[in-house]
Amino acid sequence: MAGDRPVVAVTGGTGFLGRHLVASLWRAGYQPRLLVRQDPAHPLLEGIHPQLVPGDLGDEKALTRLVTGAAAVIHAGGLIKAVSREAFFAVNEGGSARLGRTLARHAPQARFLVISSQAARAPTLSDYAASKRAGEDAAIAAYGGADWLVIRPPAIYGPWDRETLSLFKAAAGPVVPVLGGKAARIAMLHVSDAAAAITALVRPGVKGRCYTLCDGHHAGYGWDELLDYAAAAVGHRALRLRVPPGLLSLLGGLSGFQARLTGRPAMLTQGKVREILHPDWTVAAADMPDSGLWRPNISLAEGFHATAGWYRSRGWI
Repeated sequence: MAGDRPVVAVTGGTGFLGRHLVASLWRAGYQPRLLVRQDPAHPLLEGIHPQLVPGDLGDEKALTRLVTGAAAVIHAGGLIKAVSREAFFAVNEGGSARLGRTLARHAPQARFLVISSQAARAPTLSDYAASKRAGEDAAIAAYGGADWLVIRPPAIYGPWDRETLSLFKAAAGPVVPVLGGKAARIAMLHVSDAAAAITALVRPGVKGRCYTLCDGHHAGYGWDELLDYAAAAVGHRALRLRVPPGLLSLLGGLSGFQARLTGRPAMLTQGKVREILHPDWTVAAADMPDSGLWRPNISLAEGFHATAGWYRSRGWI
């Protein structure tokens, strides 16, 4: 019965990772309670009955309702794109601090999981990366307790993801751009494995540390390797065109200028370009959860193949 399930409060539960996480929590026997700004109805949540708290990270009364009585709180909410540095920090740092303070006041016994980003380990690269690092620090400082974890997923892909979709679309076309340098290495993780990791870490246990996740391939993948896997998944090998860093930076600058001009945030900015060109997004084995807590199950080859099939079934590629 739903009433017998331990409540896990979740911010960001209507995002790409968030929906998979809510489904994973339900399957594991938890009662998800979501902070929402709109109806969360979605095919991934069919048969799942989350408790809903209308509001956002700026609404302290809603945050109080969200965390009160929760056994654990998972903070996965935040911005991945914004029109300015100030906008990133207002939500990713300010909202995290507000949630931490609310937790300290109204649910100090709750386990606190802060879902960040691998980008937070290099905060000088972009406003996004800086705001995620600041959000980690602000959340933990405001919470003030000991039972917390910071979890930094790498690049995540899988069904319903529209960001990685562009990679598969390009792989299926006549020409695919190669954005990063030849020496760059990128860690990857299927969204189902990411959700399973977070769900496993909800259980009381290790506390007060930061984990980084990946699919077990700690050395990551080069851009050409990623495109090889994508080509195998879509059954087509497109002509590859390496984009010069200068051109990519120019495109990021123009996109960022347009975002400031229109007030509509863009994903490709100069900061995002610096993240793309960063050579080392590998994951040290020591930074992963112990295999007794969680281990990844989906290889990149398997995950890309299944994701491409899902995209085809939906007519996305």
